[in-house]
Amino acid sequence: MKQLVFFAFFLFTVSLMAQSIQNNPGSNHGNKFEQLGTTLPTPNTYRTASGAPGEDYWQQQVDYDIKCELDEKNLVLKGQEMITYHNNSPDALSYLWLQLDENQHSTVNNANYQDRSTMPRSASDQMLDAADYRKTDNGYGFILEKVTDSAGKPLKYVVNKTMMKIDLPEPLAPGKKYVFNIKWHYKIVDRMDNYKFQDARGGYEYFEEDDNYIFTMAQFYPRLCMYNDVLGWQNHQFTGRGEFTVCFGDFKVEMTVPADHIVGGTGVCKNYGKVLSKTQMTRYKQAENATEPLVIKTLDEVKAGENTKATAKKTWVFEAKNVRDFAWTSSRRFVWDAMPVTIEGNKVMCMSFYAKEAYPIYNMLSTKAVAHTIKTYSDFSIPYPYPTAQSVEAANGMEYPMICFNPGRALPDGSYSEGSKNAAILVIIHEVGHTFFPMIVNSDERQWTWMDEGLNSYLQYLTQELWDNKFPSDEGPAYSIVDYMKMDKNQLEPIMTNSENIVQFGNNAYAKVATGLNILRETIVGRELFDNAFREYARRWAFKHPTPADFFRTIEDATGEDLDWFWRGWFYSTDACDIAIDTIKHAVPDITAVPRRTEDTIVKVALERPYVNEFEDISKIRNKEDKNIKFVVDQDTSLQDFYYKYDRGLVAYDTTKYDRLLKATQEPMGEDGAKYEGKHLYEISFSNKGGLMMPIIIQWEYKDGTKEIERIPAQVWRKNEKALVKTFAKNKEVASITLDPYKETADIDESNNVWGKEMPASRFELFKNKKGVKPAPNNNPMQKAMQKDNGRA
Repeated sequence: MKQLVFFAFFLFTVSLMAQSIQNNPGSNHGNKFEQLGTTLPTPNTYRTASGAPGEDYWQQQVDYDIKCELDEKNLVLKGQEMITYHNNSPDALSYLWLQLDENQHSTVNNANYQDRSTMPRSASDQMLDAADYRKTDNGYGFILEKVTDSAGKPLKYVVNKTMMKIDLPEPLAPGKKYVFNIKWHYKIVDRMDNYKFQDARGGYEYFEEDDNYIFTMAQFYPRLCMYNDVLGWQNHQFTGRGEFTVCFGDFKVEMTVPADHIVGGTGVCKNYGKVLSKTQMTRYKQAENATEPLVIKTLDEVKAGENTKATAKKTWVFEAKNVRDFAWTSSRRFVWDAMPVTIEGNKVMCMSFYAKEAYPIYNMLSTKAVAHTIKTYSDFSIPYPYPTAQSVEAANGMEYPMICFNPGRALPDGSYSEGSKNAAILVIIHEVGHTFFPMIVNSDERQWTWMDEGLNSYLQYLTQELWDNKFPSDEGPAYSIVDYMKMDKNQLEPIMTNSENIVQFGNNAYAKVATGLNILRETIVGRELFDNAFREYARRWAFKHPTPADFFRTIEDATGEDLDWFWRGWFYSTDACDIAIDTIKHAVPDITAVPRRTEDTIVKVALERPYVNEFEDISKIRNKEDKNIKFVVDQDTSLQDFYYKYDRGLVAYDTTKYDRLLKATQEPMGEDGAKYEGKHLYEISFSNKGGLMMPIIIQWEYKDGTKEIERIPAQVWRKNEKALVKTFAKNKEVASITLDPYKETADIDESNNVWGKEMPASRFELFKNKKGVKPAPNNNPMQKAMQKDNGRA
């Protein structure tokens, strides 16, 4: 057995030594196992090398007191807000930047990021009207009536597309706060008209059959940009794609709406007793202790009130603590149900708002899906900290703290497809999950979409799987990303791409990230280690502002794994996984063979005379010619050992000891070799055709019908990233070999993953290795043993 191990090791090391030049960092090939190093920002006292916030970490706080009124007849929202800006940075600020996201819908104040376009072969009148529409001022976007300080004195400001800069009367010193006011109004957009208002996050949806609206009011107020230690002011223009990053703060929002509307919003309503009917208030109190969703406003009540519109108005007052944003919804068409769920002692009211079109799906499952989501995400990240979680059916998907907008409507006859039901569950889970990422773990969406969409899609996948093990998930399993990964690289870009520049947005920012994290969890790191590391990331950065480096470093810090090779390949490159079986050699032991003594003379000479470098370079020659140089070993007789004397021909070498050694190590196995008769050696040559480093997962299927899975870590590629040879010892004969049998690595070409051809085995000589005797040298004994190359199927 020891002889066998020695042979295999000898072949393996020689192969790696010969091929290691492939990984020379100075070559075009590069080295994919090198540390990210300067690719990541230098750690500092704000953000540490471990990925945790540093001792000097800081972030700004912004508090809002907003009063707004919904003019349903004219489709206008009017508002005024008092903003308190807390400067917790070490910098004096001479101006403030605010986001005016509604200007996205203005034809004169939008960011004007244009994409290329081709002439369509056919076009609708709506498309042509929209093209003309964009040529003139459409009147949409914020109309700023006044901007003043706390005393009512006008402040100097300038609007740059979707951004507004306010010059302060004097620099705002560190540790100080500044209070100012903005009064504004704007025309509410039809968010269903994607020709005129592309990517509208908020607006109205009109229902012609009963002349009513559903309003989803998001990004509806001027709000502060983020100022942090990474970018300074994050004032990149809002184009509708890269979403936003804003500061945490406390909100008080008063919304005046038609008296027959139901309102849902971020946080907790503080005056249900004034805006709900007695019946509704009674039901809400009952819902606070319900174990199943309890309806507060019924479908029959909605139908009865559709055609009678209130002329009076009511003001709903909401408060939210330590949130980064606020959104709300309002309509007389809403059915409303609720039930509580307790998360580590925190009672959370899970609620759903939906119209009759969504009733068959949402009444059955929406609130239960909300509850399931916050419970599951709490298990995998941090306990849900807020008092409410709300799902609003609005025919689209968008997220805000404690409230989200989702699709999920049935057909007119009340029936629905399984696909429609699953789509509703998927989006509810995804959008509710966003309260964790990025509403709590507050990454910069404008810069890195993947940090919220990708991480959230990963937890969405886990949550779907726990909802129904047969749920058709398309973001998370490795096989689901293969079609994207095999695309031409000219159509791809790394995950680490700015949000505005991503071509394959959904695959790149959502699915590839979710798949990568799932590969880490299931295949590379392991569930327990990765789950703990992911929780640690969420814990460290809850209610803070992490960067990609903080995520990468935390996962490595908490798992004890060097994953730079994985971040480099999966996040920073467009390489794909394509590991192939190139050749397979099979050998079995021959215990009766007579030892071959070929090339013994060469081996004997090598043993007789130790290695001596006969070449003398110019330095050696000149040193020897210089009679003034006294060599240490010539002067000090205590250093003149056997090798000193042998090199100078002062002693001879006794070869009888070698002859005894050679005879002992090549003694035939005889009867002792019977236990090795069932052994099989398989030498497999692998090649990495896709360039992405991944573990090698092998399924051995034996001729007796049994199977075995063997997992070789990705580090096996570290000394040759293109090809490797590895030998395996098995106790049974193999019938077939399959790489990645469970489709764990997103391998883009499965045709080179299988070998199943019968392998006639060559025979290798196995000699008994007596205990305590070192094996004799041989010139590549494994190469002699493995004589038959069977190729691959």
